[in-house]
Amino acid sequence: MNTFSYRHLYYFWVVAKEGGIARAADRLGMAVQTVGTQVHELEKSLGFALLKPSGRGVVLTEAGTAAMRQADQIFQLGQQLPDVVRDAATAPTVRLAIGVSDSLPKLAVRKLLQPIIEVPSLRLLCHEDEFERLLGDLAVHQLDMVLSDRPAPPNPNIKL
Repeated sequence: MNTFSYRHLYYFWVVAKEGGIARAADRLGMAVQTVGTQVHELEKSLGFALLKPSGRGVVLTEAGTAAMRQADQIFQLGQQLPDVVRDAATAPTVRLAIGVSDSLPKLAVRKLLQPIIEVPSLRLLCHEDEFERLLGDLAVHQLDMVLSDRPAPPNPNIKL
């Protein structure tokens, strides 16, 4: 398994964006040799050259173009991470666990649940299983409700 450093990927990404190692080193506040070494380490770990000299700068190889597409996605997600974490940590959420009998048509279940699917503060968990197992999970409070095409059998030991 090839492993690589995301820090090396970041240095490569900056070099590619800046069009040269010297400009990237200036932007990063690092020595040119350090940035060049970091990019070389990434190339070594991936097994392919990502950059090639062009005039006073560098251009992407075919492998470098593929790596750059991935790096763009990775660092775009990385920029979103603080907002996603903040929203997850501060948004009140309610968990609703629903058991769905395997005999129910899934399109019908989706239509039934559609009004609550897009509620942002709701974490909806759906479990599909046999009706009897779902009733057991409901009895031990692993589920909040069960959707089925038949009523629960009478049982004085379970309140449904």
